Amino acid sequence: MRWLFLFTIISFQSLAQNTTRYYLTADRIFDGDQMHEGWAVIVENDKIIAIGSKEKVKEPGGATKINYPNSTLLPGLIEGHSHLLLYPYNITDWDTQVLKETDSYRTARATVHAKNTLMAGFTTARDLGTEGAGYSDVALKRAINEGIILGPRLMVAGRAIVSTGSYGPKGYDSDQEIMLGAEAADGNNLVKVVRDQIGKGADFIKIYADYRWGLQGEDQPSFTLDELKLINEVTRSSGRVMVCHAKSKEAITRAVLAGAETIEHGDFIDVETGKLMREHNVTFIPTLAAVDMITQYRGWKKGVQPDPANVVNKKKSFKAAMESGVAIGMGGDVGVFPHGENALEMELMVEYGMKPIDVLKAATSVNAKAFHIQNQFGGIKEGMKADLLVVTGDPSKTIGDLKKVKWVMKDGVVVRSEK
Repeated sequence: MRWLFLFTIISFQSLAQNTTRYYLTADRIFDGDQMHEGWAVIVENDKIIAIGSKEKVKEPGGATKINYPNSTLLPGLIEGHSHLLLYPYNITDWDTQVLKETDSYRTARATVHAKNTLMAGFTTARDLGTEGAGYSDVALKRAINEGIILGPRLMVAGRAIVSTGSYGPKGYDSDQEIMLGAEAADGNNLVKVVRDQIGKGADFIKIYADYRWGLQGEDQPSFTLDELKLINEVTRSSGRVMVCHAKSKEAITRAVLAGAETIEHGDFIDVETGKLMREHNVTFIPTLAAVDMITQYRGWKKGVQPDPANVVNKKKSFKAAMESGVAIGMGGDVGVFPHGENALEMELMVEYGMKPIDVLKAATSVNAKAFHIQNQFGGIKEGMKADLLVVTGDPSKTIGDLKKVKWVMKDGVVVRSEK
């Protein structure tokens, strides 16, 4: 008994010695909803244990003090639409990446993309499909979770699902078997494909509810309403959710009525469609940066030449979405542009008319709620996971200050610290 008593004392002493504490102060603290001044945060191990005014939240003994001049402390940011297995099309076009680069090569590149994302302060990311690289995102997620590589915690879609004949690569001799950027399925076969993707590690099911396969190459629905409802039923029975790539009004409407939780892109959203989304608690992920950057890759000189039609339309649809009151999250389709430059999407959201404070919410509390992780991430509150970010400046006034990253913590572990 005496031996057991001594062992217990030593064990508690060891635990106390291994406890890691941080005392964080900044000029401003954004808690996911509001900006505060004169506040402090205490982190113990991987949890936030106190937040409030410095008068109430005192520095605990043995804590590491973190403070930067003219700084803002925020929750770790959440990237809502990424493709870690892709990289900018002005370096290598999409067809070449999908058809000619091996999955192992693309995964090796993705490890760097993941690290760049985390170093930019995005501690969580939703990956919307590997675009021809199978379930490499599932393996990437595992490597991050096991501490083999650095990266944000991931929610992954695996292969994603398209209707037969709709997706690319296209334009090749039909006598060949051309690998697609997603998995084709239709009708009753959708049940098998959805279940197979779940079994292979998909955290949610990503559906292309429309694609550029109209007579004139315009976006047209690629699944019927009943097919989408079937996909959603099977997905929901596994405890997962369906999310939809949808640009046209008809595809957005079908996706919402079928039970989609997020609409990706939404290039032709109008006020009426946005209100329908709001009524069904659907979150809009606008991907403004993808349109902006692809248009620049095609020769548009932004700031010199007038906005082309697709950019004008994107601005119009984003304005309509704001007017409708639909919840707007943050996701830039990063991979189209460089990983680590995720904040470009947030700069464009401001440029297109959203208030900086609302953009900060979009990348924290709004995304967290949309992805059902709001009890742990997307805010700075007692009991939440210690995912934190310090930047120089005040991004609630100048959103570009998010690029001035000084310090990043994920799960209570400091992954970036600059002097």
